[in-house]
Amino acid sequence: MGKIITFGEIMLRLAPEGYYRFVQSQSFGATYGGGEANVAVSLANFGMDAAYVTKLPKHEIGQAAVNSLRQFGVDTSHIVRGGSRVGIYFLEKGASQRPSKVIYDRANSAIATAAETDFNWNAIFDGVCWFHFTGITPALSDSAAAITLNAVKAAREKGITVSCDLNYRKNLWSKEKAGEIMGALMPFVDVCIANEEDAADVFGIHAQDTDVTSGSISHEGYKEVAQALIDRFKFKKVAITLRESISANDNNWAAMYCCEGKFYFSRKYAVHIVDRVGGGDSFGAGLIYANLKGLAPQESIEFAVAASCLKHTIEGDFNQVSVDEVQKLAGGDASGRVQR
Repeated sequence: MGKIITFGEIMLRLAPEGYYRFVQSQSFGATYGGGEANVAVSLANFGMDAAYVTKLPKHEIGQAAVNSLRQFGVDTSHIVRGGSRVGIYFLEKGASQRPSKVIYDRANSAIATAAETDFNWNAIFDGVCWFHFTGITPALSDSAAAITLNAVKAAREKGITVSCDLNYRKNLWSKEKAGEIMGALMPFVDVCIANEEDAADVFGIHAQDTDVTSGSISHEGYKEVAQALIDRFKFKKVAITLRESISANDNNWAAMYCCEGKFYFSRKYAVHIVDRVGGGDSFGAGLIYANLKGLAPQESIEFAVAASCLKHTIEGDFNQVSVDEVQKLAGGDASGRVQR
């Protein structure tokens, strides 16, 4: 089995303690995270050979971001050093009917201002079997979009499986620009991952009989969404997470997987949330792991959803769980009883 490469932006995460609001807090806890970095950490924790590619400044904050990956065994040898700043995001945790809030301070970050010549994809992809990115990375800047396009083209030339989590972020770009840029990237993608809103936001493909605000999810509607994505972009596989939001603290969590013309639905988990950031990334990592391990489609979607379910219980962006823990939950042990 070859190496897995993920590419994107790792950011400094600043968050008030507990459920304090931004305007209440006298201090902010500092950790690191970001979509593709979260996937790399999850895969490394599963025992996979995972490497993360980005650009970070040479100063100590950039080094701290690198160190946050190294401690989990992520290969950071392809990280380019340069640029002037690390992107930042502020997170205020929601509670009950008050939603969580994210504020970005990432303009002109090192990866957003990176040049296409910073990355030698032929060298980076040596010995690689899988490449993963999200819709967040090309949203950072026109140059980041061009670098991403170079990456997927190089991956296709080398026969590397490419996965993409659509991950639309309205604070980074418009739906129109997202549709244009992501539409150019999708012909090089084999496995598409999305949440219950992404296909509508990015490509205007809507699920019938679904209202994400009220938490009403239609299985038949998402079958149609997956099929429409496959028809348009010729994806080999599509996975869609299905979140039923009861409140900021409590969600129902499941997913659908379309593989070889058949549809598979996971069991549904009632999740009491500790930290939901990185939930989708942990799902993507679980799906990549399951595919590389050759799990059957139903086993694959159960593993991915169980991995993500556990991430919702863990502080920070990174999903710090083992394969054994995921397998136990996927196998039906959802009791949460003390393990002695």
